[in-house]
Amino acid sequence: MDPESGLDAIRDVGVRDGRIVVISEAELDGETVVDVSGLVVAPGFIDLHAHGQDLFSSRLQARDGVTTALELEGGAGDIEEWYASREDNRTIHYGATASHGRARAHALGSQTAAIREPAGLEHLAIMENRLRDELRKGALGIGYGIQYTPGARREEIFRLFELAAEEGVTNFVHIRYAGMVEPGSGIEAVHEMIANAAATGAGVHIVHVGSSGLRQVPAILDMIEGARSRGLDVSTEVYPYTAASTGIRAAIFDPGWRERMGADYGDIEWVATGERLDSLGFHERREEGGIIIAHIIPREMVVIALAHPGVMVASDGVPFVNGRAHPRGAGTFARVLGRYVREQNVLSLMDALAKMTLLPARRLEGAVPQMRNKGRIRVGADADITVFDPETVIDNATFAEPAHPSSGIPHVLVAGTFVVRDGTLVTDVFPGQAIRRPH
Repeated sequence: MDPESGLDAIRDVGVRDGRIVVISEAELDGETVVDVSGLVVAPGFIDLHAHGQDLFSSRLQARDGVTTALELEGGAGDIEEWYASREDNRTIHYGATASHGRARAHALGSQTAAIREPAGLEHLAIMENRLRDELRKGALGIGYGIQYTPGARREEIFRLFELAAEEGVTNFVHIRYAGMVEPGSGIEAVHEMIANAAATGAGVHIVHVGSSGLRQVPAILDMIEGARSRGLDVSTEVYPYTAASTGIRAAIFDPGWRERMGADYGDIEWVATGERLDSLGFHERREEGGIIIAHIIPREMVVIALAHPGVMVASDGVPFVNGRAHPRGAGTFARVLGRYVREQNVLSLMDALAKMTLLPARRLEGAVPQMRNKGRIRVGADADITVFDPETVIDNATFAEPAHPSSGIPHVLVAGTFVVRDGTLVTDVFPGQAIRRPH
């Protein structure tokens, strides 16, 4: 199944030297022949939003069919150091943007100052120089967590969109607000992104529309679609869960968060123990610091986003600590295929595959030539291939047991090398390559 051409047919696929070299109606022979009768041969899944860049997280993602996992929202503070630290022991492909938050900390002198202090013109100049340098060293774009840095004024973000336009890269943005109360709603935050795109010509990708939009998802999707129909380069993504995850000390949970999100203390789960918090527990944990799961996303909003044309699938998976984290880092892609395609018929199998493969590749390929040969099953494409059983593929990761790998995905190839074979992880191969802009 190839979302680019629409091909959905029985074929033999021949792989050599990390590339697809032939797709044949006739039977092929080769040094290694794998019978995948009754299974789907699809492009390897591309995750644009993967914070879990360690080996444990990457192996769980490989079991979920992911062949490329990119850190585009948070980004990296030192792009050369980030790539160098990941050269060895990479199961799947990897890459990162330049981090606005880290550039902000560099300009303002500390991570603490970067959160809430406004930047003067002299600070902005330092940020611009830092980000331009990182982009020219191969960063994939600029990543922002604006809601985590409320000190970043609108002019600052606008100027950095201008920089992105000059450098020909996309802005990957966690928008300013994730609430339903005006002022400070998700709709207002999307207004800022669309206005910046219109005024600068830069592309913008809005991350996790489900958790940022909440009950405003339909309006936000209409805004994005309207902007796109008028020539603006705006896109978004969703993960297939009704809960978000972040640090409890984040500015997101500043006073008034319950009213903004339409949530309460009991919606907050402490990841380390799985307990739901009350008022006392919330304030104690906020002093302590740590990771929470927020059960705040209406299920119908997830369904609307998944079914909407053009909305990509991305995990927002976070690193596992002692086997604990949000299950999206282990089960996002199989969950879409098993629960939302097979069981609930929210979208077709081909549409789901496009959201996981072709659309993410196209989101990047204008600035990142490597991506032009990913997300496709065609001659000349990279042999990043996921083979799954459409009748059995399913996520097994839960909030109680989040590190359980998906099932129904017997084979995954990265650059023509099996990293999952017959449903078993291959632990002694590391074919993952750096995804990087030319520099």
